Amino acid sequence: MSLVTPREIGVLMGYLRELGIAPEPSVVVVAPTAGEVLLSEYRVYLLGERGLASATVEGYLLVAAVLLAALPDEVALERLSGELVIEFVLRECRARSVESSKTLVCGLRSLLRFLFAKGYTERSLAEAVPTVARRRQRLPRGLDARAVAALLSSCDRRTAVGRRDYAIVLLLVRLGLRSCEVAALTLEDLDWRAGELRVWTGKGRRVDRLPLPADVGAAIAGYLRHGRPRHQSRAVFLRVRAPRAGLSANGIKQVVRHACGRAGLPECGAHRLRHTVASELLRAGAPLEEIAQLLRHRDVTTTAIYASVDRSALVTLAKPWPVSQS
Repeated sequence: MSLVTPREIGVLMGYLRELGIAPEPSVVVVAPTAGEVLLSEYRVYLLGERGLASATVEGYLLVAAVLLAALPDEVALERLSGELVIEFVLRECRARSVESSKTLVCGLRSLLRFLFAKGYTERSLAEAVPTVARRRQRLPRGLDARAVAALLSSCDRRTAVGRRDYAIVLLLVRLGLRSCEVAALTLEDLDWRAGELRVWTGKGRRVDRLPLPADVGAAIAGYLRHGRPRHQSRAVFLRVRAPRAGLSANGIKQVVRHACGRAGLPECGAHRLRHTVASELLRAGAPLEEIAQLLRHRDVTTTAIYASVDRSALVTLAKPWPVSQS
């Protein structure tokens, strides 16, 4: 008999141990290294004190592991300097894309703040981390009213899938939710009596309450009554095919892509519909503060980028070209 996998060997060894022929496996306890202890403490800090999402925590821990591995053996954390931090960033960013470099410096600043707060370093070195320069190449672009109507019309509400997709697209285009926020919606997040929707924002797991427009509520209720399969999952939007489970953020994005294909529109992502909400509100005269509140931006300067694509408002700021008097 040929044993080719560890699992097959494990089955055989288990049988031999039951017969008393093979010895029990020995357990070797290995003490964690100082770096592993630090990473474990950093994980607890990120999850408990910062309240970050699990995916963000894993990314920050990866950055911390890269830094600890890059430090020379003779350099202890208490002797970590701004010069070493800058050298590390410059060396790492040479082989990274712009987005990866931005993730690196963001995680590095978080780690350096943690090291200072816990007494590993004498002073905070977060300010020594250089920023990643990037010129914005594309401004946020929303869809026009005709394209939005085509997306919604492409969802056949005579079917269960169509009712689900219609409610998802309407949520994205009316409330500007992120795909991950739509995927995270549960039945308990729908407050029908108050006409509100509870949204869990991924950054810091912040909870926000948004008004539930009548048309969005009717679309969701139609799906829950006549489209959503019976299942123990508390997620609002479920997969159509087995295994039955709540749609993921990628599943929400696929709903939008499929709607674009049915409507004959160029493929766009779910975030494009979020841009659509902001652009339409700005054209309607809504102040940036209200748009920021709907989109749940912590800083209104993040919302201000939409003002740069409102050409009708910008044209009033343009001065006439001076005419020669000669």
